[in-house]
Amino acid sequence: MRKKGILFLTLSLLVLTAGTFKSQAQVMESLGTFTPYSMFGVGDLVRPGTSLNRGMGGIGVGLRDNRFINYLNPASASARDSLSFMLDFGLMQGNYVNQDAARTSAYNALSMNHIIMSFPVWKTSAMQLGLIPYSHVGYRFVEEEKREDILATIGAFRYYQFGQGSINQVFAAYSATFFRHLAVGVQGMYYFGNLQKNTNAVSITSPELYGTLKTGYDIAIGSFGAQVGAQVFGNFTPRTSFTLGATFQPAGALRGEVTRFARVEKSSVIDTVYSVVNKESQMYIPMEWTVGFSVRKQDSWVFGMDYTQSDWKKSNFAYTPGITFEPGISRTFKAGFEIVPDRYSIRYFMRRLTYRVGAYYDRSYMVLNGKQVDAMGITLGFSVPVFRWYNSIGVSVDAGQRGSIEDNLIRERYIMLILNFNLHDIWFLKHRYN
Repeated sequence: MRKKGILFLTLSLLVLTAGTFKSQAQVMESLGTFTPYSMFGVGDLVRPGTSLNRGMGGIGVGLRDNRFINYLNPASASARDSLSFMLDFGLMQGNYVNQDAARTSAYNALSMNHIIMSFPVWKTSAMQLGLIPYSHVGYRFVEEEKREDILATIGAFRYYQFGQGSINQVFAAYSATFFRHLAVGVQGMYYFGNLQKNTNAVSITSPELYGTLKTGYDIAIGSFGAQVGAQVFGNFTPRTSFTLGATFQPAGALRGEVTRFARVEKSSVIDTVYSVVNKESQMYIPMEWTVGFSVRKQDSWVFGMDYTQSDWKKSNFAYTPGITFEPGISRTFKAGFEIVPDRYSIRYFMRRLTYRVGAYYDRSYMVLNGKQVDAMGITLGFSVPVFRWYNSIGVSVDAGQRGSIEDNLIRERYIMLILNFNLHDIWFLKHRYN
């Protein structure tokens, strides 16, 4: 009964979280991100991972750990104690400061980061089920009409550009270990969500005469994807091991409906100019591959690196009002380190904590004004053990910068905070006493 209760609770959390993600995509006051770079394409891509990964620069493809869930490589699901059940739940807060040559803005955003569970299937095989964000759209800014012909004929207008919404991902991964040194995994994903990219033109001189012109796009996404992964692992010495990992995700269309609309609002009267529904979203998931490795000293430290490349060049993003840009090839380098001073210390609790540090360099898929937007940052994190087994509370901090004023772009400085709860239990354990 206890196991059924845990499973029921987990599935209930998945359903509730899915509803939370959907409501966040529909409520303007709850943005998952706040950055003008989310105007383009599918929006601001969320760096994947739990506090385990995010505290180590985002690595995970070449990482195997039986204490924590690592969903960045489906092959890692089999890295576990054979009877263990794990549940990982996380929240993320983003703090942004955006600045160009003339203006500065700041915003804080809170969103669900992930909910994932992992459980054994048969001997050396296991599954992972989860719900994670893929991208967020969140921006707001105001422009004044500057064209002399419009100012002379109909007066002053003010334009409000705003966007909101999220694309989220439900996934199921299966992994099995062969020959004691090879793990293979496959993962199926379903992308869903809503994005809104709108412009409101408000008359300042004669609002009662011209009213407000609202134009934009509402994009509803519902599409499937897949990923495969592999890990090869072994030992240098009895206490020092290595892992080599790789993942591949084929390109695919993000299917859905796009509603392009324009309407004029005067007081309580709404006049629809046009509303056109297109069954093809013209948005895509690129072909992506990642390679990585890690070296581990048992119960002491881990060091790893990842490299990811995504080809966005063939993508066609048509839904960015008034903005054109060129998608490019995205490349990301990540490195991270983890250390546990003394996992079994009885006298000093702080020595039992797991400490993490990392760094990354990300060349995004956005090419603006002939410049490809870059980001770089450093990460810190730790996990606090709670009670028995591998239960823990994790915290990670990601501080970095994207873009630069010198390139005639917007400089964005951010601090991401992730709070992570990792629950661990043993299934089918026969108790000696009742």
